[in-house]
Amino acid sequence: MIQAIGLTGGSREGGRPAVDDLSFEAPAGRITVLLGAEGAGKTTALRLMLQLEGGRGVALFRGRPLHRVPNPAREIGVVLGDVPGHPARTARGHLRMLTAAAGVPASRADDVLDVVGLSGLADEKLGAFSRGMDRRLGLATALLGDPHTLLLDEPSRDVSSREAAWLHGLLQGYAAQGGAVLVTSSDARAAARLGHRVVTIEEGRLAADQSAADFARTRLRPRVVVRSPHADRLASLLVDESQRARPGADPNAGRAVEVVRESGSRIAVYGSTCAAVGDTAFRHGILVHRLADEVGDTGPITPLTRADGRARIAARAERSSPDLGTTPSDATVVPVFSEPATATPHAAVALSGAPGGTSVLPPAADPDATAAPPHLVNPAPPLDSTQSPVQTSTDLPTPT
Repeated sequence: MIQAIGLTGGSREGGRPAVDDLSFEAPAGRITVLLGAEGAGKTTALRLMLQLEGGRGVALFRGRPLHRVPNPAREIGVVLGDVPGHPARTARGHLRMLTAAAGVPASRADDVLDVVGLSGLADEKLGAFSRGMDRRLGLATALLGDPHTLLLDEPSRDVSSREAAWLHGLLQGYAAQGGAVLVTSSDARAAARLGHRVVTIEEGRLAADQSAADFARTRLRPRVVVRSPHADRLASLLVDESQRARPGADPNAGRAVEVVRESGSRIAVYGSTCAAVGDTAFRHGILVHRLADEVGDTGPITPLTRADGRARIAARAERSSPDLGTTPSDATVVPVFSEPATATPHAAVALSGAPGGTSVLPPAADPDATAAPPHLVNPAPPLDSTQSPVQTSTDLPTPT
C-alpha cells in the first residue's frame, strides 16, 4: 500500500504551492490513477513522494517512509518522463549497468527484457528506439529490482493504441497479483477504464477520491457527436423536437440534457442517440459528415471526501476541452429534458523508472507490510508489426 499524507511543495503562479496538503491512498492489488489536467500537480506529487523535490508531508510504502526501506530500488519501481540513457548504449548494456545499483544479478537484465518483449532488440542502440520501445525499456528498468510498488508518470502518453493496450494489460496483471500501482493521467476516460480508484486533483488540491465506477457515473456521460456544415440548424431542430416531444415536462423528472455547439461545424448532444439525431437530420435534409457515440468528460466534480476523512470543496474547472466533452466558454448550451443516462466504466492504462523517497512521520500499520513482491516471469510478446494489440499474459505468484 502507498499512503500519501499532507504532501505540500513546488510552486505555481502567485506563490501558491504546486501541491497543497494532498492526501490519498493507493492500496496493494489495485491500480490507482492520479488524474488531473496539465499543470494540476501530478508529477510534483510523485516527486514529493520520492523526495526528489523539497516540501512537507510524507509518503509511506507498505507502512514505511522511504528512508526506512532497506533497499528502495527493490521496493519501488519508477518512471518519471523519458528513460535516460546514452543513445550509443545497447538496451542490454543499459540495464546491466543499472543492476548493480538495484542490487540484483546482471542476468536480471535479460529477464526483464524478456518480460517486456524486447529480448529480440537487446543489442539495439537506445538511439534507434521508437517511443513505444522506449516505454517498454522504462518498464524494464522499473522492474529490475522486482518491486512491490510501481509509480508511473503518464506512461501511455504519445504511444500507439497497440502499445497502450499492451502496457495496460501488463499492469492489470501486476496489480492482480498483489502489486500496488500508482499512475498519473490527464485523460478521464482512460482513468475510468484502467483504474480501480481515481484520485482527482485540481491546482494541487484533492478534488475527488472515488472508485472507478463512482467516477464514471458522476463525471462521464454518453453523448452523440455530430459534424455538419449546418450544425446550428440541426441543434435548433433537436431542441424544438425534444421540447415538443415532452410538453410541460418537469425539469426535475430527469437529468437535463444539453445540445452543445462546440464549433461552427460540431455539436455534442447529451441524452439522445445516434439513431434519433440521424433521423432528425435525414427528415430535414441536413448533410452530416460525422455521427458517433462517445463518452464525454463533464469536468471535475465539486464536493468530495479526502482520503484522510476531511471534506474539501473544489471549484469546478473553468477549462474547456471540446474533444473531451466539456463545455467551451463560447459554446451555446441549450437545455432539453430527457431520461437519465448512465455511463459504464471499463477496465485498461500505464508504466515505470527509478526510485526515490520522502519525509518522516510515524509509520502507519499496513496489513500488506509482510507481503512479498509480485514476480513477472512470463515473457511479453516481442515487438512485431503483424501482432494484434492483445493484453500480455503475466504469471505473477500471489504474495505470501
